[in-house]
Amino acid sequence: MANSAILWFEDIGIEDVPSVGGKNASLGEMVRALARSGVRVPFGFATTAAAFRSFVSASNIEPAMREQIERYHMGKASLQQAGGSIRDLILGAPIPEELNNAICGAYEELAVRVGVDTLAVAVRSSATAEDLPGASFAGQHETFLNVTGHGALLDACRRCYASLFTDRAISYRDANHFDHFDVALSIGVQQMVRADLGGSGVIFTIDTETGFPRVAIISAAWGLGETVVQGSVDPDRYVVFKPLLDTPGISPIIEKTCGAKAIKMVYDQVSSTHTRITDTSSAERRTLVLGDNEVLELARWAVAVEKHYGCPMDLEWARDGNTGYLYLLQARPETVQSELGASVLQNYTLKTDAVPILTGAAVGSAVAAGKACVIRDASDIARFPEGAILVTANTDPDWVPVMKRAAGIVTDHGGSTSHAAIVSRELGVPAIVGTGAATTMLHEGQEITISCAAGEEGKVFAGLLEFEHEEIDLGSLPETRTQVMVNLAEPGAAFKWWRLPAKGVGLARMEFIINTLIRIHPMALLHPDRLDRDERRKIAKMTSDYPSPPDYFVERLAQGIARLAAPYHPQPAIVRLSDFKTNEYAHLIGGKPFEPAEENPMLGWRGASRYYDERYREGFALECRALRRVREDLGFTNVVIMVPFCRTPAEADEVLETMAANGLKRGQHGLEVYMMCEIPSNVILAEEFAKRFDGFSIGSNDLTQLILGVDRDSELIASLFDERDAAVTIAIADAVIKAHKSRIKIGICGQAPSDFPEFAAFLVHEGIDSISLNPDSFVRTLTAIAAAERALCLP
Repeated sequence: MANSAILWFEDIGIEDVPSVGGKNASLGEMVRALARSGVRVPFGFATTAAAFRSFVSASNIEPAMREQIERYHMGKASLQQAGGSIRDLILGAPIPEELNNAICGAYEELAVRVGVDTLAVAVRSSATAEDLPGASFAGQHETFLNVTGHGALLDACRRCYASLFTDRAISYRDANHFDHFDVALSIGVQQMVRADLGGSGVIFTIDTETGFPRVAIISAAWGLGETVVQGSVDPDRYVVFKPLLDTPGISPIIEKTCGAKAIKMVYDQVSSTHTRITDTSSAERRTLVLGDNEVLELARWAVAVEKHYGCPMDLEWARDGNTGYLYLLQARPETVQSELGASVLQNYTLKTDAVPILTGAAVGSAVAAGKACVIRDASDIARFPEGAILVTANTDPDWVPVMKRAAGIVTDHGGSTSHAAIVSRELGVPAIVGTGAATTMLHEGQEITISCAAGEEGKVFAGLLEFEHEEIDLGSLPETRTQVMVNLAEPGAAFKWWRLPAKGVGLARMEFIINTLIRIHPMALLHPDRLDRDERRKIAKMTSDYPSPPDYFVERLAQGIARLAAPYHPQPAIVRLSDFKTNEYAHLIGGKPFEPAEENPMLGWRGASRYYDERYREGFALECRALRRVREDLGFTNVVIMVPFCRTPAEADEVLETMAANGLKRGQHGLEVYMMCEIPSNVILAEEFAKRFDGFSIGSNDLTQLILGVDRDSELIASLFDERDAAVTIAIADAVIKAHKSRIKIGICGQAPSDFPEFAAFLVHEGIDSISLNPDSFVRTLTAIAAAERALCLP
């Protein structure tokens, strides 16, 4: 029995799933194959499936177990009755002496290996149908932490065996068509990492909402990791761009978000679970759990595991508070996004603008509408009506049956790696987690719409809003000579469009990042003395997690730009410097003291004229710092800088000189600088501007209004605004000719090619190098461009 009942992790591989289950087989695989790469896994051993079957056989309880399942399937017993009876049978059965001795002997040897007299261990269930590519069985079986001594270990093992027949596990196997008695349970016994004194969390090697495969998503909280998995804590979140991890001197962390982390789980020898929940300190709530080096180490381990397994992975990690060492505790295949094809894009769009009443982390990319059903306790789930929106504090595996019947889910707590998020993805149900107040702000029967379609922030709206669902087939799109790119503005939604076959980002709007992620006027961060008391307090609160207020601006802007540059890396990402008008800048927090009131801001102090002006030069220096950080620290050398609204060649010289003084010298470290071609002088003097820039991008909106003398914001003369007017097309054709004569690239990033197929055909005829489109019009305009090229017999 001893030899067949116990296997040490170093003797286990992924081929041993039938013997030790998916979880333990994966731990053994990491120990055996990746330890030499620096991946650290706690020591441990596994009981085998044969041991479980011998336990059931020795006590002769299988016939009674089968009878209970049959009664449940025939409707003679409820799920709760059948599951409870089977668990009682298992908990009342003695562990055979040989298995008892084998487990206790291995536990004593593990203590010797670790070098302690009294060893605390984690005791984890590992079913032979768990953690497989097609079925995660997330949270279906039990784990027991901080287990010490023979008696407690054997009790935990028996409880693990019983958890094979929890109500949720029975329901899950039935739904996934697994035979209950074909599945056995192995138990993993691992050295307990003192994460209660450190921290822990989860890693995905793929963006779990969009399927973007080139990032690792890490969540982190203080204490033991069960709070992250259960969704009872709002964790820190880190996003790492995997392709740049091995670039020397680069730290490609493109997001760091500090979660609330209001509670943590720690050891407790008194309670029956050996753990307890306690509040975190105010310092812990304000502090990120992981330092940058730790984030990068975990990300490199995750990439190594993913490469070894050949598929996206879902991992659990912990940091020992005594030693500071990081460990991987579990590894399993990601089971949702990795199963979807890259050739089909699902796109949901709300048809009306509305103000959300709640926001949280979006799970999935869909929209759902229905009546709210507020449930605060799992004992009330029987009253949940089919197709309602489930509103609750957080979920655990007992909620799976009701989650299957929900049109959508909204929770108070949890992050993107919580149980609610994982199961919602697997079920294909949109969810918004971590709203903070869903159960208090939403009431029973209230009609609501939840949208996960606009990026990482999920939004809850009052009422039943109309929305559209479009399934876009990307598999049959034609190739084009013209480089077709995308315009991106919202960093949180950038990964959504990674499947589009774009040749890069033709326009990334810096002012949109400032307006949504920063919200504070850069000069207000540098000169708080010019603000009133309320604004100073608001800014102090918003920037408190950063070394200084200017660092808040630089860090958030850099991370926002990096997210826009990531989806199509190493293709170019053309980032336009800020192009707010003075009235728009004034609406930022602290903006009014720094912005003059202009009669016509559209033609006033905007674009290039601000960057070298003493009234904004310091603010522009922060923009430059952020761009340097993106290129030099985060590693996105594919970022191209574009100067907007540059009126004269002399002004271009001023801007380029100011950029160089701030460490952004054209040509240095491969830096390219483009100019928006959007003023008549840009076309008339195109050869002169071409001596100063590496490329042009036509801004058809401003160019049209300035050539035709039409205010593009005026409803009175809106009918006169037309990019297809001969005066405009002649100017564009002239700009293309002059750019090519000067041997620089020229593209367009306006809306006209999307709105008018004939305008796209005109651009192709003129030989424009690139056309950048809004993502939602990319497919249809690409088709029009290809048709225009065929008509011209272009290769």
